[in-house]
Amino acid sequence: MKLGRVIGTVVATVKHPHFSHEKVLFVQPIDETGDANGTCIVAVDRAQAGVGDRVLVLEEGTGSRQLFNRKKSPVRSVIVGVVDHVDVA
Repeated sequence: MKLGRVIGTVVATVKHPHFSHEKVLFVQPIDETGDANGTCIVAVDRAQAGVGDRVLVLEEGTGSRQLFNRKKSPVRSVIVGVVDHVDVA
């Protein structure tokens, strides 16, 4: 899993049927201090996240497909949680 910040929404008038009725967001991976850390990713939202939210992103195809209960799906990245607080010792 990765920690990230939602930086935008993705809108597509034509898309794969498995993305039908799914909210897709643009996420910037961040480190524990909130600084950008890596290349932005596109993720399906399953946690009701919005722009500016810190989120947990599951970025592993098999686990993502299990969340959607589909053996064959183009979904690789899924937002699975909204992060309220990060505490680093």
